[in-house]
Amino acid sequence: MADKTAFEIPEQMRAFADKSVDQAKKAFDDFMTATVKAVEKSETSAKTLQSGARDVNRQALAFLEANMAASFDFAQKLVRARTVEELGQIQQDFLKNQVETVQSQGQHMAETLGKAASDVQQQAKK
Repeated sequence: MADKTAFEIPEQMRAFADKSVDQAKKAFDDFMTATVKAVEKSETSAKTLQSGARDVNRQALAFLEANMAASFDFAQKLVRARTVEELGQIQQDFLKNQVETVQSQGQHMAETLGKAASDVQQQAKK
């Protein structure tokens, strides 16, 4: 067996090295904690944004469906009309209803978009 060479580190140096390792470990732990919090916040904000986008998409699809149903109803009424006056009245009623519908849908969409933006902003503040 080979003789072991004595390797002695002065106690002050050992204490300094030990303290340095502890400080580096604490700094790394703090960094990891901050990183995890940032990732969680990012994921939460993304989920909030996705939820808002989903609400907007669903509302847009509902409006599209309602508008198409109104258009098909309009077309059926036109086909069944018996006089020019009746055609004119059907078209006038349809246009009046569509203007009101578009205004209402625009207001609802603006509210939905505003809520989604507000939710994302509030989540970003947390």
